[in-house]
Amino acid sequence: MVPTATKALPFHVPLIEEEDIQAVVKALQSGWITTGPKVKEFEREFAKFIGASHAVPLSSCTAALHLALDAIGLKEGDEVVVPTVTFASTAATVLYFRAKPVLVDSAPDTFNLDPDRVEQAITARTKAIIPVHFRGHPCEMDRLMEIAKDHGLKVIEDAAHALPARYKGKMVGTMGDITCFSFYATKTITTGEGGMATTENAEYADRMRIMGLHGISKDAWKRYSAEGSWRYEILEPGYKYNLTDVQAALGLVQLAKCDAMWRRRVALAERYTQALRLLDAFETPKVQPDVQHAWHLYVILMNPKALGIHRDQVIEELKQRGIGTSVHFIPLHTHPYYRKRWGYGPGDFPVADNYFDRCLSLPLYPAMSDEDADNVIEALTDIAIRFRR
Repeated sequence: MVPTATKALPFHVPLIEEEDIQAVVKALQSGWITTGPKVKEFEREFAKFIGASHAVPLSSCTAALHLALDAIGLKEGDEVVVPTVTFASTAATVLYFRAKPVLVDSAPDTFNLDPDRVEQAITARTKAIIPVHFRGHPCEMDRLMEIAKDHGLKVIEDAAHALPARYKGKMVGTMGDITCFSFYATKTITTGEGGMATTENAEYADRMRIMGLHGISKDAWKRYSAEGSWRYEILEPGYKYNLTDVQAALGLVQLAKCDAMWRRRVALAERYTQALRLLDAFETPKVQPDVQHAWHLYVILMNPKALGIHRDQVIEELKQRGIGTSVHFIPLHTHPYYRKRWGYGPGDFPVADNYFDRCLSLPLYPAMSDEDADNVIEALTDIAIRFRR
């Protein structure tokens, strides 16, 4: 008989406390509910937190990636190197320009972009590399930056998972030409929906600000304030990618407790690792010694030599016990569009294929209790014993 849960444990619940709620209420009462002074404050505080010269608040990380590629001048026919193990938007934003996303296999330890494969994928048409700090574990940035420099390429970091991550003491968000963050509901800090781009390049920042608000001349939002003017200029056909003051108000409170929420993620990840590494049915995440892992995700791998059921059945077993899980990610090369349009097929990405067949993301978020984590551990222990090969 399968044990049943006394209460359900969702895969994720955002940590929204009274101070978060009150900040949003004050923003609503202020009269500024779209882009305004709170967004500018959030921009300043986030840049300070990261240690970046410029931060550009946007409606999503996808928007940030899109505008980053626009800022570096991506054109039709160009190529951009991206990992196959990532979310849809990393490559989709390349396609917005009718450019080609060149998929690359994963490193076998962290499952981040494999620098050796990156170098092999570069052609005369390559314009940029998009490393994805998958799960919150920073990519091998020294090597990737060296490759980019040798080939005259730009580096746009997809840091949707990587707040607050560090690589050799450097904060993610300060190494590439542009870095893109996500404030989606499941991320370390959330604004519901939202994103941010950071850069040391003032021209890139100005371009992203202009293109993120209809291509209208900089600081156009001020036209509704006492210091603004009703006149504005459309410099280029841009996009509607602005963050709102309501979102920024929430973001400011979340940012203030970012490190505390990260420390809770670390404690839960360590609790998982200490217990699960004793079970040969599962492999726990590997962490390089020179990084600070953001622990956005805690991903285990099934060991088919010790476990007699597939990952998909493990998901169902946990579901019956009231435990929510997820899979990050279905590699891009397996999706119909990439198979049909770009001709990717079985065997092209062996590390990613092997990873995807065995990976499982466990619940990991600051609102979880130690008891919640122990319930997950107990369920996995039961599954490991019950279905031992």
